[in-house]
Amino acid sequence: MFDIWAIPIGVVVAVMVIIGVLAVRKKPHYNPDGVLNRQDRSVAEPIEDHPFTLNPILWVILVAALFSVIVIFYYWASFS
Repeated sequence: MFDIWAIPIGVVVAVMVIIGVLAVRKKPHYNPDGVLNRQDRSVAEPIEDHPFTLNPILWVILVAALFSVIVIFYYWASFS
């Protein structure tokens, strides 16, 4: 009925959705009326200190790569 990878892929997609939702909720609100001074355009200090750690796209790529490695290892181990 279900493929062997249906549930794991569902878990991976759920993790990616959670990462995306958390990234959007943490994003500071942008003022569409206009940016008046330089302070309005400044980057938050945690992002400035760790630009790669707080990037949600990199986290999604890491989750997808980890899942791919698990699939490859599973098939390598089962056919060896």
